[in-house]
Amino acid sequence: MQLNQYVTAVQSQLHAAAEAGGPDAKALSERLTAAIESTVRLVLLEALSEAAREITLELAPGSVEVRLRGRDPEFVVGNPSPAGDFEAMIEQSIQGTTSPVDLDGASTSRTTLRLPDHLKQRVEDAAGQEGVSVNSWLVRAIAEALNAGHAAPRARSRERGEQNFTGWARS
Repeated sequence: MQLNQYVTAVQSQLHAAAEAGGPDAKALSERLTAAIESTVRLVLLEALSEAAREITLELAPGSVEVRLRGRDPEFVVGNPSPAGDFEAMIEQSIQGTTSPVDLDGASTSRTTLRLPDHLKQRVEDAAGQEGVSVNSWLVRAIAEALNAGHAAPRARSRERGEQNFTGWARS
C-alpha cells in the first residue's frame, strides 16, 4: 500500500492553510513539510495496525497483519485451515504428536473473553514471542490447562502438602 498520496495530501493541506496566514505562516509550513512526512507515515501505520487487529478479531482464527516493506505497509492475510484441521493442529502441538487427532467433527465457536488490561497485554506479548495470533495462543493455553487438569489431580494435591487416606484402621 503506497502511503505517498496520503502524505502528500497532508502536506498540501498544510500549505493551503498556511497561505491564509500570510508569508510567515507560509515559510513555517515549508519548514514543517519535510519534518511532517515521517510523523504522518507513523500515524498512518498505527491506524492500519489497529484496523488489522480489529479485522483479525472478526476473522478468528484467521488473521490480518501489517508488515513494512521498505517505507510502505503491506497486508498479509492468514487463512486458517478448516475448523477441524485447526483444532487438530492445536491438539497436536499440545501433545507433541503428528498423528491425526479425532475431535468428533467439532467446529469452532466464538466466545467473548473479558481480560484485565494488564493480563491482556501479557497474553499479547506471549503470543507475539511465539509468533502466533492471540486466539491461537489462548486456544493452546486453554487446551494445555485442561489436559493438565485431567492428567493427575492427586499428584497436584500432594504437592500442596495434602494427604488423603482410604481403607480400614484397627484400634
